[in-house]
Amino acid sequence: MRFTPYLVLAPTAAVAFAQLFDPLHRTASDIQQQPQSQSVNHAQIPLAKPAGELGPAMPPSGAPQADGPANAGGGSSVMLSDVMGRDKSINLFAGFLRSIESPSQRLDDPARNTTVLAPLNSAIESLPRKPWEDPRDYSALGANAYEGEDGQGRAQRNLRRFVEAHLIPTSPWPAGEKIKPVGGDTEVWWEEKDGVKRIQPGDIEVLSVGSSVVNGEVWILNGVRNAS
Repeated sequence: MRFTPYLVLAPTAAVAFAQLFDPLHRTASDIQQQPQSQSVNHAQIPLAKPAGELGPAMPPSGAPQADGPANAGGGSSVMLSDVMGRDKSINLFAGFLRSIESPSQRLDDPARNTTVLAPLNSAIESLPRKPWEDPRDYSALGANAYEGEDGQGRAQRNLRRFVEAHLIPTSPWPAGEKIKPVGGDTEVWWEEKDGVKRIQPGDIEVLSVGSSVVNGEVWILNGVRNAS
């Protein structure tokens, strides 16, 4: 069942977030080419305000790029918050991240370095369920698990857990160094196999470093970490 949008969103990401969730089974190109909303049959995460009151549309787009490493000279002040969303191949995850206040603030903080593990749009679209859905909620509460204020809060908590499972609270992140993500679940590390970085556990391929800025890096993943 659908329900009325209800989450509080950052103004710069609100419409992007609404568009991305309507629905996730569309491809990234569909999102760019079809701004009109379409009817859907699956549950959608609630947003805080009617669509007419939301802020600017999609986050800045563009090809992945390096913006200067954290130790580069010249006093660069470019933050992770400035570069998230530039690469269209990860704009689904960028929209999720910008909609959650605490992780979004972290990426704007020069005192807290972060390695962002950003899954491709295609990796998120191929998930068996939406990032804010948890089978345990459906088992305990049935098909209306995300209805009403309680359901909206439940969906937001699940989405935050998903996002934070992809944020590593350090950068640079040396090979083999085990560390818990911001969400605090099991330890994560990376190793190189045949010249390719892979996130463990899960053996998730790192396709590239999309951006390197003053407070961290964005690593583009060909897969999704298990946030449960």
